[in-house]
Amino acid sequence: MGEIIHPPMDQLQDLEYCIDSNPPWAETILLAFQNYILMLGTSVMIPSVLVPAMGGSDGDKARVIQTLLFVAGINTLLQALFGTRLPAIVGGSFAYIIPIAYIINDSSLQRISNRHERFIQTMRAIQGALIVASSIQIILGYSQVWGLFSRYIGSMLKCEVVSPAMLDYIVLHWLSFPCRFFSPLGMAPVVALVGLGLFQRGFPLLGNCVEIGLPMLLLVIGLSQYLKHVRPIRDVPIFERFPVLICVAIIWIYSLILTASGAYRDKPNATQLSCRTDRANLISTAPWFMFPYPLQWGPPTFSAGHSFAMMSAVLVSMVESTGAYKAASRLAIATPPPAYVLSRGIGWQGIGILLDGLFGTGTGSTVSVENVGLLGLSRVGSRRVVQLSAAFMIFFSILGKFGAVFASIPFPIFAALYCVLFGLVASVGLSFLQFTNMNCMRNLIITGLSLFLGISIPQFFNEYWNLKHRGLVHTNAGWFNAFLNTIFLSPATVGLIVAVFLDNTLEVEKSKKDRGMPWWVKFRTFRGDNRNEEFYTLPFNLNRFFPPT
Repeated sequence: MGEIIHPPMDQLQDLEYCIDSNPPWAETILLAFQNYILMLGTSVMIPSVLVPAMGGSDGDKARVIQTLLFVAGINTLLQALFGTRLPAIVGGSFAYIIPIAYIINDSSLQRISNRHERFIQTMRAIQGALIVASSIQIILGYSQVWGLFSRYIGSMLKCEVVSPAMLDYIVLHWLSFPCRFFSPLGMAPVVALVGLGLFQRGFPLLGNCVEIGLPMLLLVIGLSQYLKHVRPIRDVPIFERFPVLICVAIIWIYSLILTASGAYRDKPNATQLSCRTDRANLISTAPWFMFPYPLQWGPPTFSAGHSFAMMSAVLVSMVESTGAYKAASRLAIATPPPAYVLSRGIGWQGIGILLDGLFGTGTGSTVSVENVGLLGLSRVGSRRVVQLSAAFMIFFSILGKFGAVFASIPFPIFAALYCVLFGLVASVGLSFLQFTNMNCMRNLIITGLSLFLGISIPQFFNEYWNLKHRGLVHTNAGWFNAFLNTIFLSPATVGLIVAVFLDNTLEVEKSKKDRGMPWWVKFRTFRGDNRNEEFYTLPFNLNRFFPPT
């Protein structure tokens, strides 16, 4: 029997460009545009669901989409420059759907008879809730909770009256506490569920228009995997590098032909909405030019209940973004971001949610999981690509007609891409298990239970919602219902609760090596690994003013 050799690797090596290396400019521009096209799916889908429920018209929906794209571009630039500095797109989040639905169904808003006025007042209420809830991420991010432990230890170690025995106790217990709390074993299910938990946006959405979605799925797999070594132009693997652009263009033209030929003329409205390229009048209602600005819908309104409900989505967004950052770092050939960098990223993400509230995007922000998966599919983890993609978002959000043309791509085309990209992110999460002992029954139980409950519990909550048209938690306090239903509808959050609890209560002291702690500990602080400075140092020499811990 041959020897199997596959040692654990801190950094994924099977990519062409890492976070600090850049493709030629022509490739960079095409890759950036590819990222922009991919993030359009979520950016169009969320307003398409929420704006009609708020009472908005097709024109209102077009304006909300433009605003969402504009703010997403700003947030992506801020995150890539000053946040984690990872090549991660920051866009709209589905985690905010439940709190926003609670606000939409508020009796004081439902009493407004004029649909446009109800839309405006609902948007202002959502803005106020987002502005207040953003403070949670801003405080938790910029307070540097992990750094407090280091500073506390530093002051204690300088105290001359501390005995050697006390020093040993401090080092063993306090210094190792945050490191003990998180481990590769605890994070693997969380990152995996960031991808697996989005399965309802995959084949179930693709199935709404199989004649478009299934050819798209087969074409993406065929070009990106089976023809990836074909290099017809200048020795560039175009099918591996640009699978989204090529496949979307081909299937989009195919769907245009189906629409123009009248294939869906007598089909149900639901089928037409999924399959037609002229759905929802986006192109006709979008303005030629619109520059989004703060408070464009009017002054926000504030409610304690709305704000508290929205805070649950902010917490869920933090968990999901943390998992996405871990995956992005691996797909960009970078080291896992230390606690200081993650806190910095969460802080800037809080600023992003504040901008969502000020501009009125209709939802909050999180890291785009599909774009994280694209890093691996295209094998390009360059930061410059994402920064240029942010410029495309801003540009096409201002030129509304041009952006609306791309926004008319049928949803099943995006769903086919999600099947591949979400699965790729899930597998990146599972790759963290290489640093643990998976021949240990303890680890097998924790991993399996976290993954199973992380999928099963949210699915149970979701099925109850679809059946009863209300959440499983339904007390007389609507904000409380929205808070708990949002938490337990998030697979990554449920997985985090289960994995971290079990990992920190089952044979903790005996299983440090089995949990992967010797590998994990060096990435806890910024100075723990020399490579962190290469990947995560702030630009413009800003580390002088904001020294890392």
